[in-house]
Amino acid sequence: MLELNGTDLRREPIEVRKATLASILRKSRPGVWLNEHLEHDDGEAVFRHACKMGLEGIVSKRLGSRYRSGRSPDWLKFKNPEALAVKREADEDWAR
Repeated sequence: MLELNGTDLRREPIEVRKATLASILRKSRPGVWLNEHLEHDDGEAVFRHACKMGLEGIVSKRLGSRYRSGRSPDWLKFKNPEALAVKREADEDWAR
């Protein structure tokens, strides 16, 4: 969550932004939910499991990190090369 009612939340740590979003989603319609934080010592095992589930991949976010646009050493994205969306992205000719 980056903004709420005109308040910029980008400087808040990820834990605060996720807690704010969770409180809002508790009041939402069925079918909308928050992906809970998963803390695990073996990120590679989590990634393998995500791939087996057919997910596009995982994003690892450092606790306490603030939002910033663009790449960040605090947020690492690992894509499942077998996921359809990832294959489609690789097959696209972005040079056109």
